[in-house]
Amino acid sequence: MFKKILVPVDGSQTSWKALDTARSLAEKYDGRLLVITVMIPYGSGSFLQMSLDQTLIDQNNAAMKKAGFATLDMAKDKLGSYAGDVEYLEETGNPAELILDACKEKGCDTIVIGSRGLSGVEEFLLGSVSSKVSQYAKVPVVVVK
Repeated sequence: MFKKILVPVDGSQTSWKALDTARSLAEKYDGRLLVITVMIPYGSGSFLQMSLDQTLIDQNNAAMKKAGFATLDMAKDKLGSYAGDVEYLEETGNPAELILDACKEKGCDTIVIGSRGLSGVEEFLLGSVSSKVSQYAKVPVVVVK
């Protein structure tokens, strides 16, 4: 365990705490990190969104992709002097599903995730990503508060 740790980041305070925890575990157990950010596409059918034209949806999705890369850049900055092996992954879609898929596809043996992200009202109504990940993961999940 702790040889390949997946850590999702979304820019929230708890995701940065999870990144710090994952880093500490990787350093202690000579592990590698897979840092992932998942952006929810605009116009993906969420019941909280209004119907918009395709041009506006495409523009918003491009802005979200840019924000995803900016989040990964912040993660790189926060890891700064970390000497271990780190891989970065930017995805778009359902966060819980893509986190679990990446864990399986990349051979991760642990997930370290923040207890609350940035999703606000939608998280309250649909359930948190960390809750879904911890419920369906096939590997140990460390939830950081």
